[in-house]
Amino acid sequence: MAVESPLERERRAKVARGRAEGREPYPWSFPGRVDSGVVRAACTSLAPGGEDLDHPFRVGGRLKIVRQHGKTAFADLEDLAGSLQLILRVDVLGESDYRAWLADLDPGDLLGADGVPAVSRRGEPSLLVRRLTMLAKAITPPPEKFHGLQDVEERLRRRYVDLLASAEVRERFRVRSLLVRELRQYLDAAGFLEVETPVLQAVAGGAAAAPFVTRSNYLDRDLQLRIAEELPLKRLLVGGLERVYEIGRTFRNEDLDSTHSPEFTELEVYWAYADYHDMRRLTEGLFDRLRARTVELLPDRPETVRAAERFRPPFATIDFVEELERRSGIDDLLSKSREELRSLAWATGSTVPENSSTGTFLDKLFEHYVEPSIDRVTFVMDFPAATTPLAKRHRSKPGRVERFEVFAPGFELANAYTELTDPDEQEERFRAQLGERGDDRYAYDADYVEALRYGLPPTTGIGIGIDRLVMALLGLSSIKDVILFPLVRAR
Repeated sequence: MAVESPLERERRAKVARGRAEGREPYPWSFPGRVDSGVVRAACTSLAPGGEDLDHPFRVGGRLKIVRQHGKTAFADLEDLAGSLQLILRVDVLGESDYRAWLADLDPGDLLGADGVPAVSRRGEPSLLVRRLTMLAKAITPPPEKFHGLQDVEERLRRRYVDLLASAEVRERFRVRSLLVRELRQYLDAAGFLEVETPVLQAVAGGAAAAPFVTRSNYLDRDLQLRIAEELPLKRLLVGGLERVYEIGRTFRNEDLDSTHSPEFTELEVYWAYADYHDMRRLTEGLFDRLRARTVELLPDRPETVRAAERFRPPFATIDFVEELERRSGIDDLLSKSREELRSLAWATGSTVPENSSTGTFLDKLFEHYVEPSIDRVTFVMDFPAATTPLAKRHRSKPGRVERFEVFAPGFELANAYTELTDPDEQEERFRAQLGERGDDRYAYDADYVEALRYGLPPTTGIGIGIDRLVMALLGLSSIKDVILFPLVRAR
């Protein structure tokens, strides 16, 4: 346990004194509380210096500061709805209680107050306090008088301090939750059913990524944390559920940077009897809905409004192969061998391993030549077949699959395709990927192939990174700014 500072010892002494006087500084509950916005609204009909004695309220929140002016003191209380001024007066609380509370209160304390709406002589909406209750005595003072943690890594390690110190951070995560709620409402209204599928899997498939490995003591076997939700969800369509989605944590034992987190939140949607054109329309509608909701929630944030307005349809569209050939000067891209593509990728400075798949080299070339030029929300259409072992071959473009990705400036947001439903072709592609790489990055899931043999309807699916989507809508530059508890390096 860390050595306490003199200020912390002083606050702990106040806890002991309160208990000795019969006041519990950590009570069990505080029923009947309303948020500060209710009191502010009740003040709108009052003139400066006015009080509404007939409508008492109870509020609770974190104490920011106390300012004493003789027999009157003003305290700023903050909750999720905002800040509210408390007016403490000797003639209302009594001399003894007034002095005792001023001696005991410290910035950071969680405080309850019963009182009536009032407007100060300066016109500030307030609560004239009749009774105070300590809800949690803060032993550790808030950081730098509520100016927040300056060390970025400490902000992430101790997000709870970052949240209590910054109304902006609290608002950001409130908006994130409301956007996820909006997303659910959009899909529910479109007839999709929210489901849950396993995080622990025998074979983590559905993406080209390294899994985290754990062990079941009871089963005496290794298991992997999922790298995608895809394959279990498509099994549900085999079983007849037709329209499903899942929002859940996904894990990839890989990069940690401004757009990657080893643990992230993913939305995956699967839709039977539809193709990637249908999914494109659904996605445009979803993004437009989230754009409108973001602007509605944060209308006074110009930088956020500008970022969100990028999601107003229609979006730009480019062809993967045509755009890569145009920007790189590489002719007849699809005829290149794996070795030729590897040399071309390495020539860009990529350090991708020698045994990487053909699709990986193509992705690295696209990342180098095309992605930096994407300056608005863009559909990238019709990928080379080598990039995607789970997508259906394109009905009119040889060597391609029916796949699109959605990009915002700087990073990919979503990946969708018309699903491969032929079990024999799926097995052949799985084995081809395994043979090309010589490892299990594209894991062969025998049970999934068996499921396809029962018949998967024509299907389309999409995966959307929720964290990146919120980043893009809010105009933020780091994925860690939208994950409450991101994984960070040890001190």
